[in-house]
Amino acid sequence: MDSFEAVVATILEREGYWVRPGFKVELTKAEKRAIGKPSSPRWELDMVAYKGGTNELLVVECKSFLDSPGVRAVAFDGSSDKEAERYKLFTQKRLRTVVLRRLQKQLEASGASRPRASVQLCLAAGKVKSRGDLSTIRKVFTKRGWKLFEPEWLRAKLLELAKSGYEDEVAAVAAKLILRSQTD
Repeated sequence: MDSFEAVVATILEREGYWVRPGFKVELTKAEKRAIGKPSSPRWELDMVAYKGGTNELLVVECKSFLDSPGVRAVAFDGSSDKEAERYKLFTQKRLRTVVLRRLQKQLEASGASRPRASVQLCLAAGKVKSRGDLSTIRKVFTKRGWKLFEPEWLRAKLLELAKSGYEDEVAAVAAKLILRSQTD
């Protein structure tokens, strides 16, 4: 798990989810053929988060992009095939359907989730290129029923961590070191 994923995982755990980073989805041969990747290894998801009380299953793609221009709207609005390649689950409907359906079945079969968990695709973005990009991404995600953990949401959750009691988590300690001095 990379550092940005660890931060997102800590936040989601505090929200009541159990979190599994680098989750491998065991696609069948028929499913691999259906997505046009017959020799593909297991499909890896950045993060899976499950909340038993609500039977919610989040599939979270994590993109920090902190020292880059950031996530761009052209990746999601259909105007750039090259950018869309980075976000295959969002931009390839057949792939998304097959992978998320298999994930749901795999977790049910193992007893890790209750039957018929509601599955939601999510993007955790540490940086978005511009306000215009953020606005467009929000519209696309709302229309498609996806969840966006945008930079401001992440900052707000880190501020909550900074104000909370001590936890031996890297994200919590870093948030306290940086943010408490600004709020004390």
